[in-house]
Amino acid sequence: MNVFLRIPAFAFAAVLAGCSYGPDGGLVGETGQVQVVQTAELPAPTLIDTSARVRAYQIGPQDVLIVDVLGVQDMADREIVVDNAGRISIPLAGSVVAAGKTPEELAAQITAQLRANYMRDPQVSVNVKEAVSQVLTVDGQVLQPGLYPVLGDMTLTSAVASAKGMSEYAALDDVVVLRTVNGQRYAGIYNLAAIRRGNYPDPRVYANDTVIVGDSPARRRMEDILTILPALTSPLIYLLDSNGSSN
Repeated sequence: MNVFLRIPAFAFAAVLAGCSYGPDGGLVGETGQVQVVQTAELPAPTLIDTSARVRAYQIGPQDVLIVDVLGVQDMADREIVVDNAGRISIPLAGSVVAAGKTPEELAAQITAQLRANYMRDPQVSVNVKEAVSQVLTVDGQVLQPGLYPVLGDMTLTSAVASAKGMSEYAALDDVVVLRTVNGQRYAGIYNLAAIRRGNYPDPRVYANDTVIVGDSPARRRMEDILTILPALTSPLIYLLDSNGSSN
């Protein structure tokens, strides 16, 4: 299953009500302001939606950088926080604009400013220690929900792995990615088991996305049953109806 929903903000149950199939077989529908469209992937955010670049990490305000200038004692693996204006201050180089640059571009800029101040053949490296400005949220049935940096071409499965993987009650077929594109709110519903089997590509995720791993009620219900029963001396047969509820 690989469906995205364009929603204002309400529950998926309400979203799915009133949908129908169009002449091309695609799932379309309107419930108030909601549109449901079957498609191959969520639309990618624009530069207005996120400061993330397509291929490389772009430094932003409050990111923590490690800047090293070879042979300069005061600039050996120096930790520097990008200020709110997107600038950093480097001895002998002065103020440097960091926001909007990749680490490699920033290193090249620092190198140029050091050369302009008569440093011979400066060798500069820049690494991101904490990517505060470009993060996504991973929530729901994962072992460690929280905010995680988006570095490079991050995918849905790697985002879940950043949160230490799925919890015991996670539902592989109920993973939602929330994203805003050009002011429109989208929700993509994915099946991690299908992705792992290669049924469709592992979708890319971006800064400001929210990934929510759903809950498996059947597994949780079975666990609850086993905790209240005495030690089993014979097999336990549990009957579920077609809706997955107990009888």
